[in-house]
Amino acid sequence: MASSYLHCFYFVFFFVALLLSEVCGNRLGDSGKYPLVVSTWPFVEAVRAAWTAADDGLSAVDAVVEGCSACEELRCDGTVGPGGSPDENGETTIDALVMDGVTMEVGAVAAMKYVKDGIKAARLVMQHTQHTLLVGEPASAFAISMGLPGPTNLSSPESIDKWIKWKENLCQPNFRKNVLSVDSCGPYHAKDAANTCVQANPMGTIESSTSRFGLHSHDTIAMAVIDKMGLIAVGTSTNGATFKIPGRVGDGPIAGSSAYADSDVGACGATGDGDVMMRFLPCYQVVESMRRGMEPKLAAEDAILRITQKYPDFVGAVFAVNKDGMHAGACHGWTFQYSVRSVEMDEVEIFTVQPATVSMFT
Repeated sequence: MASSYLHCFYFVFFFVALLLSEVCGNRLGDSGKYPLVVSTWPFVEAVRAAWTAADDGLSAVDAVVEGCSACEELRCDGTVGPGGSPDENGETTIDALVMDGVTMEVGAVAAMKYVKDGIKAARLVMQHTQHTLLVGEPASAFAISMGLPGPTNLSSPESIDKWIKWKENLCQPNFRKNVLSVDSCGPYHAKDAANTCVQANPMGTIESSTSRFGLHSHDTIAMAVIDKMGLIAVGTSTNGATFKIPGRVGDGPIAGSSAYADSDVGACGATGDGDVMMRFLPCYQVVESMRRGMEPKLAAEDAILRITQKYPDFVGAVFAVNKDGMHAGACHGWTFQYSVRSVEMDEVEIFTVQPATVSMFT
């Protein structure tokens, strides 16, 4: 009889322990719904790299770095990593960001020369400084001092050829306005201030630089990862706008503009005319809208609408993903595509969003 009671006790103990394990596991967020990776554009190899890292148990931050690094190595679309998007001087520079949605820490580099690993440099800023953003050659020196390879020439035969043809085309198009020059390629001087007052039209809208932006002239990888624990991180990398004025920093390394994450809510990534987007912080807006209960579809739409009300010829897009894994995209001025890998998918899937519309999936 005592033996029967003992066996019964062990059975009940085992059952309760198993139940507690399941409850605690769900509480920690390891519900089998994750990992999840979402990225701008059909950067399939980058998403695969991030997915593999997250599926192997790496943190969301580490998985984002793996994914964006893959894109830098592949020189995605010629607009990520070294060898693309020369500035007016023919040089290629890199902007990158990584953000931890748990601690809200951010590491970023901007206008960085001589170091090809933008996203890894951004993570080093987050890991080894109390700063958020380092810029220019000092950012390069910091990254090299922390162990990244360099100095390296970030130009390529393709970027130099592109720059030479631009010079032959009288340095057009460019990002100058309200200037005079000795010849079409400078040096530039400001016009008489009395004649350079720029006013919005009566509707309050402003002309942006649509003609200078396109899928292969300016682009960013913005990536969000939800790891197996349900924790979220985002990262970005870009070599910026082609023929930008030297020293220009776009939205890529600006938290809240190119990307934003909060593990309590969700994440956002953006791509397009960064000089306009950084004036609106669309990804911060997306996450805050979702915090207030808005679905990703409506949050993404709302963020784009806020921009187009002021800049009707704006070109750009955002994706939104909430902590439950629901994702959507919205765009204006071009057809946008974003890539996703989830536990329900056997391979990376690409979703297409048409201008002025959104696409939502769960």
